[in-house]
Parts: sequence; C-alpha cells; structure tokens
Amino acid sequence: MHLVIIGNGITGVTAAQTVRRLQPAARITLVSDESEHHYSRTALMYVYMGHLRYQDIKPYEDWFWKENRLELVHATATGLDADQHQVQLNNGQTISYDKLLLATGSVSRRAGWPGQELLGVQGLYGLPDLTQMERDTQGISRGVVVGGGLIGVELAEMLHTRRIAATVLVRDQHYWGSVLPPEEAELVDQQFRQHKVDVRYRTELHEILGDANGRVRAIVTSQGEEIPCQWVGLGIGVTPNLSLAQSSAVETDRGILVDELLQTNLPDVYAAGDCAQHRQPGAGEVPIEQLWYTGRMQGETVAHTICGRPTPYRRGVWFNSAKFFNLEYQTYGQVPARTPSDVESFYWQHPTGNCALRINFAPQANDAVVGFNAMGLRLRQAVCENWIKTKTPIQTVIGQLKTANFDPEFYRRHEPAIQRQFAEMLAVKR
Repeated sequence: MHLVIIGNGITGVTAAQTVRRLQPAARITLVSDESEHHYSRTALMYVYMGHLRYQDIKPYEDWFWKENRLELVHATATGLDADQHQVQLNNGQTISYDKLLLATGSVSRRAGWPGQELLGVQGLYGLPDLTQMERDTQGISRGVVVGGGLIGVELAEMLHTRRIAATVLVRDQHYWGSVLPPEEAELVDQQFRQHKVDVRYRTELHEILGDANGRVRAIVTSQGEEIPCQWVGLGIGVTPNLSLAQSSAVETDRGILVDELLQTNLPDVYAAGDCAQHRQPGAGEVPIEQLWYTGRMQGETVAHTICGRPTPYRRGVWFNSAKFFNLEYQTYGQVPARTPSDVESFYWQHPTGNCALRINFAPQANDAVVGFNAMGLRLRQAVCENWIKTKTPIQTVIGQLKTANFDPEFYRRHEPAIQRQFAEMLAVKR
C-alpha cells in the first residue's frame, strides 16, 4: 500500500506513525508546503518569546523520518485526480496513491476589513506567520490584537515579552465570552491588567489605516476611536484549509465532509484534523474540531481504517487546556459560558484570585458531575474523565478531590478550602 498524506501537522504525522506500526511494509509519503519537517505548532509563541529555538519545537530529529521510512516531499499539492488516484504538485511532480489522507489543517480567518491586506497585518497559525511577525514587529512601539480567544491572548503575551504596548479588541463583554463563565473570564482579565495589556471590551475592528508605504499606521474601532499602531494581529480564529479539496470532486461545506470513519465521498480518500467536518457529529459534539488533541486522536483513528481495520472516530469526553500569561487552564466535560437550567455549578476561588475551580453537576441525575474548569490548578485528565463517564455524584468527587491533583511538589494544596466551601453550600441548601 502507498499512503499519501497531504499535511505534516499533528494529524498527518500521527497517522503516518500509526500506519507504520500497523503495516510495517507500507510506503508512506507526507507532502507539505509549509515546512520540510514536522514541528509543534502550539509552541510557536515560545520561539518568538525567546524561550525555545526552532529546532527545539521539532519533536523528532531530522534522521527520524528516513530511519522510519517516511518519505517527505516539500511541495504544494495543487490537484487531485480521484479516478487516476493521483495528486499533482506545484513542482510538476505527480504522485500516485492507493490511499490518500487530507490533513491540510487550517488557515487564519479574516473578516473582510478594509485595510486587512496592508503590511503588518497578519494572523498566527504556522511557521510562515512566525517569520512574518518576527520581521514586522522589529522596532515597533504598539500593536493591536483583534479577538478575545486563545490566539488573541497568545499574541498579546508575545508582544508583551518584546516590550511592545498591546491593545486587545474584544467584541464580547468579557474575555472569551462564548466559552468562559464570567468568573473565569475575570481571572484572565486580571492577567491582562497585571501585564499592563490594554483590553477594550464590547469593541470591534472597523478599519485598518495605512501609510504612504502601504504599511499599517492605525486602526479605527467600532466606537470610532483611532488607535495608532504599527502592527495588527488578527486572532479571530481559524477556518479549514480547503484549497486542495475545492479544486477536486471532494464534497465540502465549511470543512471537508467525512463520515464516522473519516472517509470522504471519494473512494480511498480520507480527511482528518482541522480540515474535516463530521457529517453526523455525536451528541454534544461539534462538526469541526480544531484542537491539537483531537487532531492527534483523529490521525490515529483514521490510520486503523486505512489499514483495513474500520474504526469509527469517537472523541469521548471533551477536554482542552491553555495558558493565559501565568494562569493555566484546563477543562473537562461540559462547562459552557452560561450554565444550563438543568445543571448547577459549584465555584471556588482562592482569595488572591490566582486559582479557581468550577464543577458542574446535574441535580436531577443524582448530582452527577458533568464538567470541570480548573484555573491555576492541575487536575488529572483520566480521573476527571472517569468521574464524568461514571456519573459520580459531586459529593463523592469533592471528598476524593486530592486524587485528581497533580500540582508540582510543594505547591499549596487547596482541597481543604474547597471542601469547606462545598460543605457551607450544602448547609445553606438544607
């Protein structure tokens, strides 16, 4: 079997490694136009901040690929002929395949603002974006970041480490308003204040203004305010990369449409990771999952199907993690920004505001826990997932909370304070 994978991100590389394990004799080719070797996309910010070098974010040494018989092609896939089982590349080469995996990832989203094509305006998704940001932020004094999500806070922190004043525009009334409850959002806002980042809530970008050289010189907000700046970071999310799929007979919507086996409408063609859109997502799941974790899971799952072991993709309990300056964040299960009417929420916060814990539970289902938000605390994923899967009552969870803690040694333990507050809540209810 010759497997061709378009994309060398976490999804494509995980699929390649899994197929190599399942079918040692398979021929595997990875095609990527972004970089010759796989790197950790989530670590790009730390290269800019000086914490890591580029070679430090490559999980595998350059000799790894040859030793594991993984062929690397540094080129752009420009065409797909499903009838002939061939992929055309921009270097004039044509590659034949037995199985094809589209793992093309995402591209930064743009909203059609006037001036968004000016020099000094960009998103942050891949290595070329890092190179552009290194170049365009040299010697500047102020940058504006558009967006109140994970990319936005990363860009603000990156500018902060270069002593570049940052203004962040957030259209919601608090940070990450579609995801975080107000209390957790306030802790993130506290990080912004501590690091002297100017955040404008209920404010959107209206226009980007340029100078005579075609470079950004200012932005105009939805409030009519003009803010001088020399760089604009667009952190409003990403969208599936469909450049190859849309030039072929592959069915697409917002992403490349796949079934539960991650198969497209074309024979022997699969899609996984950021670019895939599930035709029938599971209950409580979204059609497009654009996380490093789910990309890895989909890459491993589709590899089994490619190797003749049909395996439906099952994400399981939702989980994610992030870091907002000095504040770590973990979430497991269902903890929406607004608590549903059939769910109750227990929230504890340390008096200093440097850590907090939220546990959602269902009173009509024997008080079973349904989700966790941990801010500044580290909870073991396996333990929290098991509590959610087994519908463990919150009373039991609170009593066993220390089994989930994996803060470093000598960190202060907060379980006694959390248990006291929970007991007080129960006493009030009675």
